[in-house]
Amino acid sequence: MVHLNHYKTSRASRIITPNIWDIIVLTIVIGTLATLAWGASKMITPYNIGEQIEISLSPRMLPEYALRTVLRMFIALFFSLLVTLLIAPLTAKNKHAEKILVPCIDILQSIPVLGMLSITVVGFIQLFPNSLLGPECAAIFAVFTSQVWNMILSLYQSIKTVPQDLREVAKTYQLSSWQTFWHLEVPFGVPGLLWNTMVSMSAGWFFVVLSEAISVSNQDITLPGLGSYISKAMIESNLTAIGYAITTMFIVILLYDQLLFRPLLAWVEKFHDEIDDDRVTHESWFLDLLTKTRLLKLTQTITKNILDFFINPPKLTYKISNFKFSGHKKFLKVTTKYVTFLFALLIFAAISSSTWSTIQLINNNITFAEIIHVANLGLITAIKVIILVAIASLIWIPIGVWIGLSPRTSKFIQPLIQFLAAFPVNFFYPIAVILIIKYQLNKDVWTSPLMILGTQWYILFNVIAGTARIPKELKFVAKNLRVSGWLWWKRLILPAIFPYYTTGAMAAAGGSWNASIVAEYVRWGDDTIMAA
Repeated sequence: MVHLNHYKTSRASRIITPNIWDIIVLTIVIGTLATLAWGASKMITPYNIGEQIEISLSPRMLPEYALRTVLRMFIALFFSLLVTLLIAPLTAKNKHAEKILVPCIDILQSIPVLGMLSITVVGFIQLFPNSLLGPECAAIFAVFTSQVWNMILSLYQSIKTVPQDLREVAKTYQLSSWQTFWHLEVPFGVPGLLWNTMVSMSAGWFFVVLSEAISVSNQDITLPGLGSYISKAMIESNLTAIGYAITTMFIVILLYDQLLFRPLLAWVEKFHDEIDDDRVTHESWFLDLLTKTRLLKLTQTITKNILDFFINPPKLTYKISNFKFSGHKKFLKVTTKYVTFLFALLIFAAISSSTWSTIQLINNNITFAEIIHVANLGLITAIKVIILVAIASLIWIPIGVWIGLSPRTSKFIQPLIQFLAAFPVNFFYPIAVILIIKYQLNKDVWTSPLMILGTQWYILFNVIAGTARIPKELKFVAKNLRVSGWLWWKRLILPAIFPYYTTGAMAAAGGSWNASIVAEYVRWGDDTIMAA
């Protein structure tokens, strides 16, 4: 008996005793957390409006600048995911909320990020006086607004397209709305949400150049980061510094791709709704490393128990006077109504405030002729956006379908597309300016593609996701019936990918509107290009 207990104790100790892989992973994790904590401490340093923060173009400062920018990006991404998990199901499941929120989200993703920044920066500075945290929060909020709308639309579209047979299974197991959301709808939407999150990260990088240079009360606040580094390099027309920044960006994107997104892509393979031996399976060396650790299994067990309690809470009964509330189903219904009301109130307040400010500005400073001129310029930009989205659709729909239907091709092409999508194209704007000036090109024509370069990936990724979702049985039926050519596109492909394409096209159009602010006004040293 003593020997048996000793054997059990020895076996348990071997299970939880760290191995060499635990040491490697812990080193990476603790090092990353310590680095992020150091970057976070820099965000709360004392600061008064009017103080000048010097931005050095020395390559030695790039690691610190990259860290601070990445920290802002991931804080914004965290809140984007939080809002997505709150708003997307509300929009998909509540008809009244859907009628209000879908048009509002479509409008909000087209509102310039700079407009959001100019409205909120004063509030954040007053909320955190005499601290750099105020401008930091304003920059994070600007990045948040460039990421969140696409992510909400992605999860909303996934929830709306959950197959009915899967919902019947959830009903058979008597899952509540709360459990159905976490056991069915979120897993079904995770693959598409992850792809759109990666593109949203690229959108965040696109606007980080502007969000790190804030103007308030005739004072310029320049936050240390890659964006402000690039901005200063463009003003001083320093090609060497631009090269350093691009190299740093490649390294940063490679790191978070390998340590975060690549493991997540491999992990979400288990959430696909059908078994397909031909489907591309993503691999991750870091995820393989994690699976070799022993402490991770213990951590996984603890996390699983916490999530199980969160997703499957025990039914509670509260009695307050004559009010009786049983279970979480009614609680979710009441919460949904309040959240819808609060979100609608927030949107109404934002629209009312913007309208009042616009009216006051027009009455005091703007003439009717200027209004007509701005409206004409807006119409020109709208035409550009429509044309660019149409051209991008003609290019990327066939390519996306080809990638989605070719597992072997997809295995090699998708990593390259992911990397290109993650890289902020506005880092290459100086090259475009130099070429336009050197060859005396038409600025109204050749600056237009800059608007769609960073947002075209929304269309491609959503088309790939939609093509990959086509049931294998439908493909076999089309093949057996020898459906080909235009009939194949008309009856099989286009109807199957249309919901996904719509989501991508809406996000691409909104992103192009946002990008027009940067693409139609590009500065390189003393040369400035302004397109109509």
